[in-house]
Amino acid sequence: MTRKYSRRNREIIDWFRQNAISEKSELHYGSPFELIVAVILSAQCTDKRVNMVTPALLAAYPDPQTMSKATAEDIYRYIKSVSYPNSKADHLVKMSSMLISDFGGRVPDSIEDLMKLPGVGRKTANVVASICYNSPVIAVDTHVFRVAHRMGLSQGKTPFDVEQDLEAQIPEEDRARAHHWLILHGRYVCKATKPDCEGCGVAHLCPKILEGSKLSRK
Repeated sequence: MTRKYSRRNREIIDWFRQNAISEKSELHYGSPFELIVAVILSAQCTDKRVNMVTPALLAAYPDPQTMSKATAEDIYRYIKSVSYPNSKADHLVKMSSMLISDFGGRVPDSIEDLMKLPGVGRKTANVVASICYNSPVIAVDTHVFRVAHRMGLSQGKTPFDVEQDLEAQIPEEDRARAHHWLILHGRYVCKATKPDCEGCGVAHLCPKILEGSKLSRK
């Protein structure tokens, strides 16, 4: 973070802390296992679609024990309407099997252990760790990546770069919530196309108003 934007960035973070529209995931879940299943399914898919398929899927396979005994073909029948259903079905079966074999049927709480699970990358691991275990990490998806760049909170080239930039600026006690601040702002206000600048509470701090800012051209 450059000195030019440091004070402004603190004001942006303070605004979200005081005015965030929600601090909860829009995925429906009732346990860490249900959440990790939903997050794996949500890759390149909408939460709305995932919430449509998980009730029947989790009614049939409510825990790692039952899902680990299923075949990918069994799982596919429930999730065929999501993106990449074949690979996700395979991941869910293998993820459940590893939970049983390596973690006693419990979803682990560390990023390192979560990332050992099939179908779980860093973003998914951060989502689960922050929501279920209140870990001080920030998951960077496409919405968070876009908002961080547009607001000048990061100019990182990769999601990991953006994650590090955000964690350097957001206090530990806010990080588990900050993912929701940014993702929902990107989903409903700072949208990829036709962002609602008039309805944005931090529009006055947006880099597009800063004369000479390179970020104003993005």
